[in-house]
Amino acid sequence: MPIDFDLYLITDRHQTGGRDLPTVVGEALAGGVRAVQLREKDLSSRELYELALELRKLTERHGARLIINDRIDIALAVNADGVHLGKESIPIHRARKLLGPTRLIGVSCHNQICALTAEEKGADFITFGPVFFTPSKARYGEPVGTDRLETVARQLKMPVFGLGGINLRNTPQVLNAHAHGIALISAIIAAPEPARAANDLLAAIAAVKARSPITD
Repeated sequence: MPIDFDLYLITDRHQTGGRDLPTVVGEALAGGVRAVQLREKDLSSRELYELALELRKLTERHGARLIINDRIDIALAVNADGVHLGKESIPIHRARKLLGPTRLIGVSCHNQICALTAEEKGADFITFGPVFFTPSKARYGEPVGTDRLETVARQLKMPVFGLGGINLRNTPQVLNAHAHGIALISAIIAAPEPARAANDLLAAIAAVKARSPITD
């Protein structure tokens, strides 16, 4: 399955300002988002399944990918497009055996070794960061910055999505660091108008790529 998206939306229902998460995601999809990672770690299995099922219907309606954070069982149960793995997740090769060859596997990486290993083990794409400071990623240490992002992105053949503190203003810096795209939460999930926020980000991505196409 190709990586045919360059904006990767990650959910956090605690940042919606009290709005229903599917409503916010639906607006983001209407604004052009074509890949959503469901990442709600504090939900029970049943609650996560029900939310995943609702988002699966939404993403299918908009022709978008649905990626489930960590939970291969939930991904298979709702026929999601893949999973996103972290440091404590099942190994990539075991995930691939369970998911088969056609579903996507994304991996969260915070250093060069993780990134190179993820590609070697068969991941389809990675998120790399935090590129900029963001409170949710502070436990991972100092931001990696755009220089380290570019080093990793140039080394890998698979797509790299910059993650952490990314917004409309600094999106060009991430793309100019050779990243395939951007991954983010609050710039859309917390936005008063998620559809407009998504549309503006996609326009910024398109403008940078049109001006200086990303090449290997």
